[in-house]
Amino acid sequence: MKIEKIHTLGELKKAGYKSQKIKDELRNNLREKIKSGIPTFEGVHGFENTVIPELERAILSRHNINLLGLRGQAKTRLARKMIELLDEYIPFVSGSEINDDPLNPISRYAKDLIAIKGDDTPISWLHRSERFFEKLATPDVTVADLIGDVDPIKAANLKLSYADDRVIHFGMIPRANRSIFVINELPDLQARIQVALFNILQEGDIQIRGFKLRMPLDMQFVFTANPEDYTNRGSIVTPLKDRIESQILTHYPKTIEISRKITFQESKLTPEQKLIEADGLVKDLIEQIAFEARKSEFIDQKSGVSARLTISAYENLISNAERRMLINHEKTTFVRLADLSGIIPAVTGKIELVYEGELEGPAKVAQQFAAICANRCAGEKRQ
Repeated sequence: MKIEKIHTLGELKKAGYKSQKIKDELRNNLREKIKSGIPTFEGVHGFENTVIPELERAILSRHNINLLGLRGQAKTRLARKMIELLDEYIPFVSGSEINDDPLNPISRYAKDLIAIKGDDTPISWLHRSERFFEKLATPDVTVADLIGDVDPIKAANLKLSYADDRVIHFGMIPRANRSIFVINELPDLQARIQVALFNILQEGDIQIRGFKLRMPLDMQFVFTANPEDYTNRGSIVTPLKDRIESQILTHYPKTIEISRKITFQESKLTPEQKLIEADGLVKDLIEQIAFEARKSEFIDQKSGVSARLTISAYENLISNAERRMLINHEKTTFVRLADLSGIIPAVTGKIELVYEGELEGPAKVAQQFAAICANRCAGEKRQ
C-alpha cells in the first residue's frame, strides 16, 4: 500500500486497509520476526536467554509490562527497542489530538469530522518513531499532566460552557493513543496519581473534572522500577500492580565478555580516541571493576552498580592516555597501567556506599578497586 497516494478515508477503504490494536500489531510483527529468525532486541546484550524470552512472551500475550531491576540494567533501552516491532506507518484522522484511527474513531472531534465529510475525511500518516512517549515519574507529576484537564482559554475562545466536553485539554496519555507509553521509576509516582491509571489500564475510561468519557484508548504501557525504590521512595499500589500483567526482572551482565561488549557499544569515543590502542587485558580489567564493586562490602548492593560505570571508566581511561599523548607531543600512544588512575572520577560518582564505605570515602574505595585491577593486570602479564 503506497501511503503517498492515500489522503482520504475513502481512499483508505479502497486500499483495503484493516486497522488493528497496537498490542496485536506488536504481537503480529514479533511473530514474523521470530519465524524469520530475526533478532528482536538487537543491541541489548546478556539478556538473550533470560529477559528477552520473557519480554517476547509478554508481547505475545498482549500484556502491559513492568521492567523491574537495579539502575543501569537497560530497562529503558528495552522499552525503546519495542518501537521496531511497530508498523512503519499508520493512518490517523488529520488534526486529531489523539491519533484517531479513521476506521474506529473515539474522540468527538474525529467522529464529528467523519460525520460531516464522510469518505472525504482527510487522512495523515504517523511514523513509528512518533509513537513512543516517555515520562519520568517525579513527585510533581499531576493528574492533569497525565490524563488532562479543563482548559478555560479554549472554553473562552470557542465560547463554550464548562459542561461541554470540547473544553477538555487532553494529557500525555490520551495524546499517546495507539502508541507505546513508558513511565520510568513508577514507585516515585504519588499513590493518588497511580490510582488515576486504574481505569485506563483495565477499562479504557478516563475521567477529567467530572467528565466521564468512554474512550477505549489503544495503548501499550511499559513501566520501569527499581526494587530499592519500593522501600526508600515509594511503592506501586497493589491494585495498579495487579493490572500490570507481566513483571520482568532484569539483571547485570553475568560475564566479563558480555560486559565488555556493552561497554564498547555504548562508549562515545571520538575518531582520534579510537586510534589509541588498549590492551585486551586492560579492557577486561575495566569490566572487572564493576564485578568487584557488585560484591564489595563497602557498596550498597541494593542500589546496584550501573553498567554506566564501566562505560564512563573506559572513556576516562582512553582520555587519560590521550592527554598524556598531547602533553608529550606524541602522534600515537597506547593505554598504560598508570592510566588506570584516571578512572577514579568515573567510579566515585556511580557507587552508593554503606556506612563502612562512607568511613573509607568514595575516592579511597575507588582507588582500592583500581589497585586490585592494576595488580591483577601486572600479575597476569608476568605470567
